[in-house]
Amino acid sequence: MSFTRMPQAFPWPFDQPPNCAIFTMRQVMNGSEPILLISHDAEDHGWQFIGSSNASKHDAMIVSLQEIVRVDSTILEVANLPVGWEAVRDKIGGTWTRRRQSHSFK
Repeated sequence: MSFTRMPQAFPWPFDQPPNCAIFTMRQVMNGSEPILLISHDAEDHGWQFIGSSNASKHDAMIVSLQEIVRVDSTILEVANLPVGWEAVRDKIGGTWTRRRQSHSFK
């Protein structure tokens, strides 16, 4: 697994603390898929970080928000995503497009 380094001292930009539990996928955590969809859920204010394949319960993982930032620090670009919204991109380095959430991935 390859981690990107976060700046040593910066204000935490998310509305949840660094140790907040979030949902992601095994493929994201093992580096085989990039994060292409981020969801800030309306139901519980939780966060989800989804890769390029169809998300399944078998691939689900719970990690800390800080840990997912270490995997891909470009997600800091959408740390201010409103509750009930999601952000999508086509590839790492691509522009995030924000939109109202259409569904939940849990």
